[in-house]
Amino acid sequence: MRRRAIERARDRGVALPTFAELAGFTPISEAVLDRVARVDPDAPDAANLWRINWFNAPDRRSRVSLPDHLVLPPQLTGVEAPIVVLLGSRFPMIGAHKVLPAYACLVTRLVVGGFDPADQRAVWPSTGNYCRGGVAVSRILGCSGVAVLPEGMSRERFEWLAGWVSDSSDIVRTIGTESNVKEIYDKCHELESDPRNVILNQFSAFANYMAHRACTGAAVADVFKRMQREAPRRKLAAFVSATGSAGTIAAGDHLKEALGAKIVAVEALECPTLLENGYGEHNIQGIGDKHVPLIHNVMNTDVVVAVSDSISDRLNLLFNTPEGLAWLEDELCLEPEVIGALGEIGLSGLANIAASIKLARHMGYGPDDVVATVATDSARLYRTEAPLARKKYFGDETAKISAETIWSTCVGALSNDHVLELDQQQRRRIFNLGYYTWVEQQGVALEDFDRRKDQAFWGEIGRSIPAWDGLIKSFNAEAGLQ
Repeated sequence: MRRRAIERARDRGVALPTFAELAGFTPISEAVLDRVARVDPDAPDAANLWRINWFNAPDRRSRVSLPDHLVLPPQLTGVEAPIVVLLGSRFPMIGAHKVLPAYACLVTRLVVGGFDPADQRAVWPSTGNYCRGGVAVSRILGCSGVAVLPEGMSRERFEWLAGWVSDSSDIVRTIGTESNVKEIYDKCHELESDPRNVILNQFSAFANYMAHRACTGAAVADVFKRMQREAPRRKLAAFVSATGSAGTIAAGDHLKEALGAKIVAVEALECPTLLENGYGEHNIQGIGDKHVPLIHNVMNTDVVVAVSDSISDRLNLLFNTPEGLAWLEDELCLEPEVIGALGEIGLSGLANIAASIKLARHMGYGPDDVVATVATDSARLYRTEAPLARKKYFGDETAKISAETIWSTCVGALSNDHVLELDQQQRRRIFNLGYYTWVEQQGVALEDFDRRKDQAFWGEIGRSIPAWDGLIKSFNAEAGLQ
């Protein structure tokens, strides 16, 4: 299969970037950058693989030396601690950083002969963005990509997919919304009965963890170090991330090791799985839950924060309506560049911000305590959600919102409730909860499940980047695409 994958890459001119190049550890050649600059960032072009990193400018065409981000001012957040948000909307093709783990999960199969793009179909289980990233990467390789996602996800996700898949049957809708990940797994088990279908499960693929630990971890560190140069007393107090597939939160392992940051897991209050083994439904799209992902390094997580979807839904209105933006400018006196960037934050990013505020209040963080988080995608993926939120909270789909009420209740009144600092007993409780999904339901060997308690296991994955990059370079060389 490896030989057939190399032939496909050669035929389509698909040179694979290394993880070191995507993380910014190794410079990308000027010849490659010149070629990339001429390509539409939303095109299914092989050059866009080189844009799967945090160094894309706001125009998504040019490259910046420092990952694009937004520092939220205290008058907006109500806390002294600077909250810095990396913007995933700058990533190519899907406008979300989930294309990074999609690339990682497929390329690590390709270079070892674990996937034949000429004959097999890549199946991407997701709650929305990961499967879009997978379909994009699949199309570049000229193979069939199958998106498996809940039917209740935003209309914009399905509209994008309809324009990228080769056949409408490659969009597989499962029952439910965010909390129905088990139903996604069940459908994948059905699809797996066909040997041509290869399941690339982001919730259990350690390539997802590896890519974020290296690339997202390094990006956050770069931004923080620039902030620290401006104010040397600053420290990185915490990295805050919704758990979802537990890919993004892997950046916290790098940031704890390098900078001493706490690792903070965010989930929906309506489905408090980590907080209290709870269950339920919610609308913080992109953080599929009601289970503990296999790639979540639970034993290194320090805090769990739960946020209600009523907060993210209403903040979406505040940040993306004329009346909301006018109030933020007139009453909070936000700078134009801040107001202009608020639309780059989607629902899960808003939940991350709310959790960061709650954490800062709980910990009593001050102006030297930087809290870093990520906005996976932008509000552009949730435009059809806004009328539903207007109707739910203000009585009509076209009702005028009360911006002051939203800010006071969703930001000003945020307390430190539903914040749990984890001791070893609590970590073990959450770790053990994963047994029922992965050992009993998904057939992971108990020995493989338990070895994840040891931090040496995760450190080894983090240190595997050079080995994978060596395989990628060999693959490119054999394809004649160095």
